[in-house]
Amino acid sequence: MSYITIEGPIGAGKTTLAMLLAERLGGKLLLEEYEENPFLAEFYADRQRYAFQTQLFFLLSRFRQQQALLQTDLFYENVISDYLFAKDRLFASINLGADELALYDEVERTLGRAIPVPDVVIYLQGSVPKLIQAIQKRGRTFEGSISSDYLTQVVQTYNDFFFHYRASRLIVIDTEQVDYQIHPELVDVVLDAIYRNPAPPVEYLTAPKPVPMFALGASE
Repeated sequence: MSYITIEGPIGAGKTTLAMLLAERLGGKLLLEEYEENPFLAEFYADRQRYAFQTQLFFLLSRFRQQQALLQTDLFYENVISDYLFAKDRLFASINLGADELALYDEVERTLGRAIPVPDVVIYLQGSVPKLIQAIQKRGRTFEGSISSDYLTQVVQTYNDFFFHYRASRLIVIDTEQVDYQIHPELVDVVLDAIYRNPAPPVEYLTAPKPVPMFALGASE
């Protein structure tokens, strides 16, 4: 079984790419259950007050999903997820105070020992203006209060994390000039990278002509 994970900041297009890959590969699609978090709307309205509840709910929800993946997905050749389990710790580092983060880390370390490691992680980089545009376009009411300052923190945290990430094969895509809904043929480029053999541990993709180029930067 190949376990492929898509990750990136809010609005980067994780779910879109995960759905396209799952359709092409005939694989199981594992999507983040953000709508089930009862604290999410309150969190965006008052981050300081509701951050710990929001993070803990997401952590436990993602843990349950990952455990179910280990138990039920032996029947699938490919599993494609629109999140990496470690993402929760990235948001916790932004949203929680020192005492809350210490408590969170104790729980996260215990749960993290039983989490499957993806074979391939695809990181979708995105600029803050592009992410804001995508967030506004999809029109989720609870995301309306997300500020550019908060998104800047998220992008910087993601870039730093993936600059050092070596737990799985990593494919980096700059989403600035890429829209998979407009150019679904770009999925072929991603699939070629996923199944490249031999494959580099870290790969920065470039789309072939005549599709608009998407040059992939590092994590500056």
